[in-house]
Amino acid sequence: MPGPTATAQPDDVTAVQPPPGANRVLWLSTIAFTLMFAAWLMFGILGVPIQAEFGLTDQQLSWISAVAVLNGSMWRLPAGLVTDRVGGRKVMTFLLLMTAVPAWFVAQADSYSMVLVLAFLVGFAGNSFSSGIAWNAAWQPRGRQGFALGIFGAGNVGASVTKFIGPPLIVATAGAVYLGGAVAGGWRLVPVIYAALLLVMAAALWFGTPRRDRVAGRSTTLATQLAPLRQLRVWRFSSYYVAFFGAYVALAAWLPKYYVDNFGVTLTTAGLLTALYIFPASLLRPVGGWFSDRWGARRVMYWTFGVMLVACGVLMMPNGHIVIDHADGTHTSHLAYALGIVPFTTMLVLLGSAMGVGKAAVYKHIPEYFPQNVGSVGGLVGMLGGLGGFFLPPLFAYTKAWTGFPTSTFFVLFILVLVCAVWMHWTVVRMLHDESPDLADRLESRAPVAATY
Repeated sequence: MPGPTATAQPDDVTAVQPPPGANRVLWLSTIAFTLMFAAWLMFGILGVPIQAEFGLTDQQLSWISAVAVLNGSMWRLPAGLVTDRVGGRKVMTFLLLMTAVPAWFVAQADSYSMVLVLAFLVGFAGNSFSSGIAWNAAWQPRGRQGFALGIFGAGNVGASVTKFIGPPLIVATAGAVYLGGAVAGGWRLVPVIYAALLLVMAAALWFGTPRRDRVAGRSTTLATQLAPLRQLRVWRFSSYYVAFFGAYVALAAWLPKYYVDNFGVTLTTAGLLTALYIFPASLLRPVGGWFSDRWGARRVMYWTFGVMLVACGVLMMPNGHIVIDHADGTHTSHLAYALGIVPFTTMLVLLGSAMGVGKAAVYKHIPEYFPQNVGSVGGLVGMLGGLGGFFLPPLFAYTKAWTGFPTSTFFVLFILVLVCAVWMHWTVVRMLHDESPDLADRLESRAPVAATY
């Protein structure tokens, strides 16, 4: 049985070195988050053989990934609140166990509706993000929070796991049966493997992290925890996270099919190319945290929004040429344009790199402005960011159907990023105007300003 729970003291927040056990919490929670993220987004690869087996349209397929993202987002606020009150050790273990059960039953699905329901239940894993953020914020001193939360957030790289192991495993085991016929090979084997790994990770996390957990908001009332959510600033942070994280999740699920349909590559190649986008979008998150600690989160976000606008601006251009009809009835074409697979992937890597840095910059704001409410604020930001990942895949599918252009995917992202960048710049200009002229030459103040823009 776990021992009593300790509440973090004020001097713990400003300590230079993390307390004993903090590193174990950081690394084990990061591994657990990586695994749950892999299970959460496994339908990005599994969706292709599922579509072939059940004869689904592109729109039906998009909803499989979308409902998983929905359930992995809608509970992030409650997960953060509960973590602040009972500790991340209990909440993360619970999430691991609750994800393993539906993951096992995905292998038994025999209809589209059953896949849809089970994908929704597996999506519960996505809520581990807000729990892990609140848990690690309680264990890390202020000066290391940006970097530590960046390391934890790098667990997003789990999205690439299925992209690597899924396609070759599906091909190698197609038609085989295991465990006396209880488990089929092919795409059905992948969720079974994840179910087993989730159970093992639950045991490792429970027995490997300190029994005496740190709880930032154990004595805080629910009303106090929710009070910051009335500030416009929190909702603005959430909109940024839709652009950095929601779009990342949506593309991670959408790109394998995009590559297969538009470049004629195999599913294995599509998975590997998608992983090239996922790696920087995940592994650069600690770098983004360090940048934010060093130069300020707002300055970092200016750069990342700029890079994303350039990348999306290139990617959204449709292949084609201009046809001129002459008076004599002849036709000539000019300005032919086509983006090959190599420059396409290069721009995707650039886009993913900006997303990875930007995700950390958003979460650097939260413990700075709301040190006693990381669970609630981080949960809301994560929830709304994840909901962006729910709405975007169907939006990609429907805009493609409406326009006939596959590249409309990136036009949607361009508009999203542009709105966020304009809102942030308008806020900064207004803040500098309201505060004092001496802030005009810098974007970061040493302490959070009183305004709630």
